[in-house]
Parts: sequence; structure tokens; C-alpha cells
Amino acid sequence: MEANLKEKLNDDLKQAMRNGDTVRRSVIRLVLSAVRNAEIARQGDLEKSDILGVIAKEARQHQESIEAFKQGNRPDLVAREEAEMAVLQEYLPKQITRDEVMAEARRIIEEVGAQGPGDKGKVMPRLIAQLKGKADGREINEVVTELLSS
Repeated sequence: MEANLKEKLNDDLKQAMRNGDTVRRSVIRLVLSAVRNAEIARQGDLEKSDILGVIAKEARQHQESIEAFKQGNRPDLVAREEAEMAVLQEYLPKQITRDEVMAEARRIIEEVGAQGPGDKGKVMPRLIAQLKGKADGREINEVVTELLSS
């Protein structure tokens, strides 16, 4: 399965080059480069979920840049980052809502029998593995903290 996503990225890169789509080309090149670097670090191929993790990380960095450029009153840079972000979003699974994160967190809390904030370590790894690429890690953390504190 992991090869399929990488193949799709490579095929999309070729298509972007043929179409002269410079934004798409540069974003896909950046992702493929990050994937290659992660494979070199791991000394092996990445799973699909790991590739999605790389793409999600790139998307997070773009989101942070967008916020910084908005504060710096740079609409030109905001527009460029948003265009690049749109390309990244195409490869990520649809992001789930906070309510869906809560429902999943409640289910796992129930499964592991977590009682309070001290049991966060039992819940987080399972929830993050399940929601990788579908929800932001910070949001997952907030939800789990909130549910275990109440």
C-alpha cells in the first residue's frame, strides 16, 4: 500500500511538470524529499501511515506560516502558503471533527479503563495511532486531557 501513495506522488509530480503547475510541482517535490529523508533515517521504506505523517507535518508547518504571515500583514505570502496547503490536503485523509475525536477518545478510554489524568499515557498512543493524519496531535491531546480531567 505504501508504494501506491509514493507512486501517486511521483505520477502527480510528472503530471504537474507536464502541465507547468509550478506550485503543485514544488510541493510534491518537497514531500517526496521529506519522505526520502525519513526513509534514509529509518534505513527502510515508510508505511502509508508514516508517509501521511510526513505530509501532515508539512501541512502543519504551512498552517503555522500562514498564521505568522497573517500577523505580519503579508497577504502575498499567505496566498502562496494557502495554495501549497491545498495541494497537501489532497493527499491527507479528510480531517475529522472535534466531536469525532471525542467519540474515539471516549471509546479508547473505556477500552483501557483509564480513570484520570495519570492514565493519559495509556490512551494517547492508541488514539494517535488510530487518528494519524486525520486529526491534529494538539487537538487529540486537548480532548484526552479534557475527558480525563472531568
